[in-house]
Amino acid sequence: MSSPILSVLDLVPVRSDQSTGDAIRASIALARAADALGFRRYWVAEHHNMPAVAATNPPVLIAMIAAATERIRVGSGGVMLPNHAPLVVAEQFALLEAVHPGRIDLGLGRAPGSDPVTSWALRHGAGGVEADAAAHFPEYVDNVIAMMEPGGVSLNAGGRSYPLKATPSAISSAAVWLLGSSDFSARLAAAKGLPYVFAHHFSGNGTADALALYRDGFQASDLADRPTTFLTINVSVAPTQAEAERRALPQLLAMVALRTGGELRPQLSVEAAEQVVLPPEHQGVLDAMRSRWVIGTPDQAIRQITELAETFDVDEVMVHPVSGALEGEDPTTSAGRLQTLSLLG
Repeated sequence: MSSPILSVLDLVPVRSDQSTGDAIRASIALARAADALGFRRYWVAEHHNMPAVAATNPPVLIAMIAAATERIRVGSGGVMLPNHAPLVVAEQFALLEAVHPGRIDLGLGRAPGSDPVTSWALRHGAGGVEADAAAHFPEYVDNVIAMMEPGGVSLNAGGRSYPLKATPSAISSAAVWLLGSSDFSARLAAAKGLPYVFAHHFSGNGTADALALYRDGFQASDLADRPTTFLTINVSVAPTQAEAERRALPQLLAMVALRTGGELRPQLSVEAAEQVVLPPEHQGVLDAMRSRWVIGTPDQAIRQITELAETFDVDEVMVHPVSGALEGEDPTTSAGRLQTLSLLG
C-alpha cells in the first residue's frame, strides 16, 4: 500500500506560556503550513471549559483558518450537535460554505465535549437546547443536512407550509461527516449513508469493530455512494527518536490527568513535563496510551502511519500533532507541531 493521504486535527492547545490569542495565532500559522505542505483537511475540535484547549467554537475557528488558507479543506472534528440548535449549526456552516465553496467539512458528534456542569450551561443555561438532546441526535443530524440544502426545508406551522433555509441563496452544501467513538455512531452513519470517522486518536480501542459495523451496514445515499472513512492518530515526529519522545510527553501527561481525574491545566513545557514523577499506576496508563501513538523519526512515523492505514483499510489518515514546546519558544508559534507536519509532508 502506498503512503496514505494526510490531514490534520487540531485541538488548539494552550501552553503554560501562552494566552488564548497566542494559541489561536499558533494554530492559524500551523494551518497555513499544512496548506502549503499539501495536507487534505484541517479540522478543529469542540471542547469546553478546559485550561489547555482553546477549541471551544469550531465555526469561529474555521472562519479564521479558512480565510488564512487557500486550498486545504477546513472543518469541524467535530461540532457536538446536542449542545446546539440544529438551525444554528446549519446557518453557521451554510455561511462558511458560501464564502469558501467546496472547502468546508461539517463533522458532527454526539458527545458533550466537557464536564456535566459545563454541558448543562451550554444546553440549558439560557433555556436553549432541550434536556434530552442527545436522544434526538439522529433527528438533529437529518435536520442540519436538510436545512443546509440550497432548497431548504418546509415546516408545517399554523396550517400552512413555512419555508426554512439556512442561508438565502446557497449554491452548495458543506460536506457532512459523522464522528464517534462507539458502535452507536458507526451504525447510525451506515444507516444514513454518511461518511464516518471513529475517534481512534482518543480511544485507540474498538476501531476495527466500529469500522466493520459501518462498512457492513452501509446504505448508499446522496451524501456517499460507498463507505467513506479515515483514521485519526496522535503523532509526534522529530529528527531523532529521543526528541520525538520528549516532545510527546506534555500531551501524554495531559491525557493521563484527564483519564485519572487529575488536575487539568495549561500544557506543560517539555522541560517541566520531564520533571513530573507519576505514581506507578499512572505510569501504566501513560505507557498504554504511548503504545498507540506514532512517535519517532520521519521514516519510522511514515512507516507506522502507512501500516495503520493498511490495517484499517483507509486511504487517508488525519494526524493530531501532539509535539510540545520547549521553554523559550515563541508563544505565537508551535515549533514542535510544525516540525511534525513538515517532516511528514
